[in-house]
Amino acid sequence: MVFVNLVYSRFVFVHIETLCGGKLLICFFFFFLTESKVPSGARRIKPDLISQQQLRTRMLNASELSLPSLPSPRLRPGDRLLQPLWDHLLLHHRPLVSSPFLPVMLAFSSYFVFSLPFAALDLLGERVPSFHKYKIQPDRQPTLGMMVKSFMAAFLNHIFFVLPAVVIGMLFLPAPALPQEAPTLYELVTQSLASLLLFDTQYFIWHLVHHKQPQLYRWVHAVHHEYTAPFSWSTEQLSIPELMTVGFWSNMDPVLLKCHPLSIWCVTVFSLWLSVEDHVGYDLPWALNHLVPFGLLGGAPAHDMHHQRPSRNYAPFFSHWDRISGTAVALKKKTRTK
Repeated sequence: MVFVNLVYSRFVFVHIETLCGGKLLICFFFFFLTESKVPSGARRIKPDLISQQQLRTRMLNASELSLPSLPSPRLRPGDRLLQPLWDHLLLHHRPLVSSPFLPVMLAFSSYFVFSLPFAALDLLGERVPSFHKYKIQPDRQPTLGMMVKSFMAAFLNHIFFVLPAVVIGMLFLPAPALPQEAPTLYELVTQSLASLLLFDTQYFIWHLVHHKQPQLYRWVHAVHHEYTAPFSWSTEQLSIPELMTVGFWSNMDPVLLKCHPLSIWCVTVFSLWLSVEDHVGYDLPWALNHLVPFGLLGGAPAHDMHHQRPSRNYAPFFSHWDRISGTAVALKKKTRTK
């Protein structure tokens, strides 16, 4: 005779915590059908004799068992895009992303990589007419010696001043903790934009003051104005006080704005691109100052005019402060004299 043995001791509880914080306890009963002869005297139970009320009572009793709660995930827009990248960096590259030298390496490598193509264009000159026609000051072509001088100045400044400053900071400042969550795309964009706007304001004021005060200009800022026609390598040709001031703002502004490390690294690379693009000496039609509407970015035309007329166009990236202050001046492109 075939009987059905109901094994109630084998079940699995699945604990689900919903987004609303509510808890749902689902009890799955696994009924194992076994064909066996029931020994004489054993209690025989037929499935149809088990009432619904008995099953309900047993499930309620099982649901009273206490189970540990699981953390509730917070789903936000953009997590699916950036969280896997951030998890990968934390899992496989934590020593690198937690290193205080990473921002310095990012900044200098970005300066080098972004400057190199334009340096090649400058050396080729008229042999690449498709690019040379966009040269703002075609009569003033940088030489290889000028490029080496500017690059070595930036390189030595980083070796003897920037890196020691980082080491001193490691000795006296606590290492910042890396968050477990990645920023959303919205946070990445807004934090980066806020950092750029704050730096643009700080440097505009600093730049204006150093041009208005002859002593400050001569001892601090004149190093950057050695060439009236800027080129890519001259982006980081700075005096030590100016370099340390710019570095201080670049490191402290994201801390004040509570930016995520990913936002800090993105704004570091992007700001270096903007700086190099300002100094290349080419008014390229696909440059950001032409792509961003309403003339919000000054770009190479504005900064090239600043090197030609140092009392104009003080802002490093955007154009609103020069417009408000009346120091904005449009580009007057020169033609090659024959």
